[in-house]
Amino acid sequence: MSKILIVDDLQSELDLIGQYLIQAGYSVVTATNGNEALQKVVQNKPDAIVTDWMMPQMGGLDLCRKLRKNPDTANIPIVACTAKNRDVDRMWAKKQGVKAYITKPFTRQDLLAALTLAMK
Repeated sequence: MSKILIVDDLQSELDLIGQYLIQAGYSVVTATNGNEALQKVVQNKPDAIVTDWMMPQMGGLDLCRKLRKNPDTANIPIVACTAKNRDVDRMWAKKQGVKAYITKPFTRQDLLAALTLAMK
């Protein structure tokens, strides 16, 4: 069973994404910001990360940059889950190492497709 770290500052988003992933057979770990996510990555060694882009303390792209700089975490697949939907946002996320990108609001199918794509 693959373990997915979900990072979002809104509990409702953590709950929704968690529910989708658990129903699909994934194990879930959560964090409410990038700093907490960095700790959870070390503690839990997730197979992939689904992260919000805009969060207090450390956003998703900053988290991605930090993970990509560390050889131990550089290859963890990351899905950005955000309300930002411009092409320039997608391009910027890809440059930071995001493997897949979905925009809010999203469906269960959107999330699972993005995660599958990221984990290939």
